[in-house]
Parts: sequence; C-alpha cells; structure tokens
Amino acid sequence: MDALLLSFGVVFVAEIGDKSQLMALAFAARYRAIHVLIGITAASALLFGVSVVIGQLVAVSLPTKAINIVAGLAFLAFAAWTIRGAWYDTHEEARDQPSARFPIVSVGLAIFLAELGDKTMLATVTLATTEDWLGTWVGSTLGMVTADGIAILVGRHLGTRLPERAIKIGAAVLFVVFGALLLVEGIGG
Repeated sequence: MDALLLSFGVVFVAEIGDKSQLMALAFAARYRAIHVLIGITAASALLFGVSVVIGQLVAVSLPTKAINIVAGLAFLAFAAWTIRGAWYDTHEEARDQPSARFPIVSVGLAIFLAELGDKTMLATVTLATTEDWLGTWVGSTLGMVTADGIAILVGRHLGTRLPERAIKIGAAVLFVVFGALLLVEGIGG
C-alpha cells in the first residue's frame, strides 16, 4: 500500500500541467471522454508496466535521448495527421480520418509516446527499484489517469464551446510544440 500511495502521489503531482495532461485536454475536446480515458488508461498501464519491469530487473537509466528523438518525430507526424483532418469541412469527410475512426488507439499511442522517457516514467523506474512492483505500477497508473481525468473534464467543457476546426488546429499546434521540444532534448540535451 505504501508503494501505491507513494507512486500515485509522485505521478499525480508530476502530471499537473505536463504535456500529456494538455494532450488529454485537447483530445477530450475532440473525442468522447470515455474513449480518451480508455486510451490514457491503456497507455499508462503499458508504460508504467514497462517502467516497473525495468526498475525491478535492470535498474539502469534509459537512453532518453534516442527515445526523445523518436517521440519527437512521432509528435510531428501526429501534428500533420491532425492538421490534415482540420481542413475537412464536413463530418462525413472527417469520419474517414483514421484518428476519427480509432480515437482510443490515437489517444493511447500519443500518450504512450509523450511519456516515453518522461519524468513520470523515470520516477516509476526509480520507485520500482526499491518499492513493491505491483503497488508502484497500480499507483503510477492511477496517478496518471487521475491527473489526466481532470484535463478530460476541462476538455469536454471546452469542446462544447469551441468549433471543431479550432480544436484540431490547437491540438496540431500542441503536437508540433511537444515534438520540437522532444527533438531539442534528444539532439542537444
């Protein structure tokens, strides 16, 4: 129970204002809240499961530069994919977009890539070196889902007030910013 509470607190606090929370907000303004929550939960469970295994078995630092470069390039691809969808005017055309047909996969993949090598993943790896693996995994996952759940609530509220095209463009801008930051960290950091 100590590991669960500790990892929940660490991840929850680390996620406030983090890029994945902003992404959850943007996704929730565009997709059904349940799809966003499922995508975030699946991505978090997988990411923190990997983190716990690394912490338990290896307890070494991850090659974060390479991870940041790959994640940064993926974010730029997500931006292009999102902005492409913003130029469609009818709902019929927008439904043909892969991200509109598979929102859970889109959200899960984006969140997973955003968190690869991020402070919450590294914190979970570190906690798993000394704490119970199950409590660390469950606590980290719940911390991420809770923090991003707050963003989903805000995003749903914004989604009813903003035009869909503005939401898509805003999401694409966030992807470009986060992609560029990850590339800078990976190349120069």
